Amino acid sequence: MNALAAAAIDTRSLRIHSFRALAPGPALIVTGAVHGNETCGSRAIERVAQELDRGALVLERGSLTLVPITNPLAYQRGQRMGDRNLNRNLYPNALPQDYEDRIANVLCPLLAQHDVLLDLHSFHSSGEPFVMLGPQDNTGSLEPFAHAAREEALAMCLGPQRIVEGWLSTYADGVKTRLARTGAADRATLLSTDPRYGVGTTEYMRSQGGYGVTLECGQHLDPAAPEVARRAIHNTLAQLQLIDASAPVPIARPQMLRLTQVIDKLHSDDRFIRQWASYDPLTQGDTIGLRHDGTPVRAQGDGFIVFPNPGALAGNEWFYFAERSARLGAS
Repeated sequence: MNALAAAAIDTRSLRIHSFRALAPGPALIVTGAVHGNETCGSRAIERVAQELDRGALVLERGSLTLVPITNPLAYQRGQRMGDRNLNRNLYPNALPQDYEDRIANVLCPLLAQHDVLLDLHSFHSSGEPFVMLGPQDNTGSLEPFAHAAREEALAMCLGPQRIVEGWLSTYADGVKTRLARTGAADRATLLSTDPRYGVGTTEYMRSQGGYGVTLECGQHLDPAAPEVARRAIHNTLAQLQLIDASAPVPIARPQMLRLTQVIDKLHSDDRFIRQWASYDPLTQGDTIGLRHDGTPVRAQGDGFIVFPNPGALAGNEWFYFAERSARLGAS
């Protein structure tokens, strides 16, 4: 029986596997189930921990921290969040007000102790796995960064052909729009109007001087997703030379996209006109959905729909729009 299935989920603590080699090297942390209904990373992490325990995989250099269930309450409930979305507004809080605040007070210092993060997720609709990449090197105020080359090299070796950038800048623009119209009273929704709302695990990791990527391994229930996650962990260990293995071959022709817009669901009766999958292509003017009063929501240009969520709560992100990017030599 799987170790996670056999063990009761204790929502009062985090279970963490820690491995430290005697030779120096980078410190890698791998997280699963930041969202409780995204369990492929948990399955993969448990399998890798078992491989290390029985000697099928040997850590030769550096350190490895595995967190199979990062949000135990959400995992126990089988849903995306406990009290709120852990992967938004992720900062230590001296006066924690909800479950995710208390997790953040443990998780954030843990992330800060590491050099590299691999965060394993899955998504609601059908579609192929993809990697979320951070910004290029910059000294701006939103997300200053100095490890773009290393992060790009990691993204290119995980396996998926599709790589997506532009998360935090897109969400910052979305927050401005949300601030102009919000009348929300509950804290979980009010947090979505905080300019820092887009900060999750990888963004926090970068703010602490490290780097990291999010791997979206497939649809939540895709039986192939745990193996996508496990292979990515192995490739990351090899890329960072934490294990004795050949360096993974980077993908030759990445499909590089940039998020440019987040569209919120404004009313519970807003609906899509069809069942969308992430990265379904769109042509400028295509109708994507209808507001509750019948007003069409149309594509702003030629591009792709990303993370369409028909079950989104009113006032929260409904879907994203992405366009092609020339970064990494993609065409």
